[in-house]
Amino acid sequence: MSRSRAHRAPDTAIRRTRNVPRPNEGVWPGLATPPHAPMRALVAEMLFRRAVRSVPVRVVFPGGKRIGAGGSDSPVMRIVRPEAFFHRLGAGSKIGFGESYMVGDWTCTRPADLLTPFAAQLSTLIPPALQRIGRRIAEARRPRAEMNTVDGARENIHRHYDLSNELFGVFLDETMSYSAAWFADGSDDLADAQRRKIDAVLDLAGVRSGMHVLEIGTGWGGLAIRAAQRGARVTTMTISAEQARLAEERIDAAGTADRVQVLLRDYREARGSYDAVVSVEMVEAVGAQYWPTYFAALDRLLRPGGRVGLQAITMPHDRMLVTQNDYTWISKYVFPGGLIPSVEAIEQNLRDHTGLRVVERRSLGPDYARTLEHWRTTFLTRWESVAALGFDETFRRMWEFYLAYCEAGFRVGYLDVFQFSLQRR
Repeated sequence: MSRSRAHRAPDTAIRRTRNVPRPNEGVWPGLATPPHAPMRALVAEMLFRRAVRSVPVRVVFPGGKRIGAGGSDSPVMRIVRPEAFFHRLGAGSKIGFGESYMVGDWTCTRPADLLTPFAAQLSTLIPPALQRIGRRIAEARRPRAEMNTVDGARENIHRHYDLSNELFGVFLDETMSYSAAWFADGSDDLADAQRRKIDAVLDLAGVRSGMHVLEIGTGWGGLAIRAAQRGARVTTMTISAEQARLAEERIDAAGTADRVQVLLRDYREARGSYDAVVSVEMVEAVGAQYWPTYFAALDRLLRPGGRVGLQAITMPHDRMLVTQNDYTWISKYVFPGGLIPSVEAIEQNLRDHTGLRVVERRSLGPDYARTLEHWRTTFLTRWESVAALGFDETFRRMWEFYLAYCEAGFRVGYLDVFQFSLQRR
């Protein structure tokens, strides 16, 4: 692909993507107007005030009234428009909480620090009985339109990964890796940590010279390049057209185009047999309904004696079971159709639908918190470059909340990420 064509791609991608800002015109229909839900707002305010009694934060209302269990050094949440905030919270629960930040109903100078104590008590902030009632009344259900059929998965991936290659290039490191890094002791260099992570996954899959490797989920080509530099031949698959274009460009620039083939293809359409299979943080986009198909594909595509290197974000099994049908703020605005599995769900799918088993694993959870902090800091520092691509202030607050929200989850261990080595039983 020519450089000029790559430059034009983001504008085209933004124009055909829903729920994100188009250049020079917002597409946030109805977001500025809060819902009108008086009774739900009253209940939401009561539950919110009750919850923050035990959370080490300070919540400040217009006029200076403060609530919360935090002291003078605790993060501060400023409620700018209380009525709108509680109506959104009552009508939309967690979606309303995030949307309130997007439009400025509440604000915070350190959102990751604020969200961390909330994340630490996420399952107990609201009494379990009230959680069950709230889930029936206020929690939206996943739309059928976002199911990860072959066509649905392409649309879901398109809505996030086809936003703009330049957007991701602003805040990612030189490897263009959009997954957890693995920092060496005493180092805070993100690019080095990403290369260390990639090498670790390739090691878990036993990738070496002369092998034919399948990668499910190309990203922007960083892992495929690294595998080719080891002397392997790589077939890498993605369903993001924008990622595929830039990946091919980067693979060519790295001098590895003769050893890497990029296919615009769904994992369910993969054919062949490979010495090793690698997949980094792609299973989260599969959806529980298709986990059996995904893991069976890993097994089907692996030659006898081969290994799989898998990296996956995980959450506690009990929380996954309770929330797996919820339509969350992340689902609506960032990763449509996504669902984070638990370690137990991964192991169960391997047992029930494959001949594979986990033979080695490592956790990178704290490293993901550091990775997200790097991304968030860089994104905000370089906001003018993002704005120049046509993204508006609502998008800025949305992306800041997304990165801070995820960082908080990894900080407290509510979220984790594992690298697995899989072999046949």
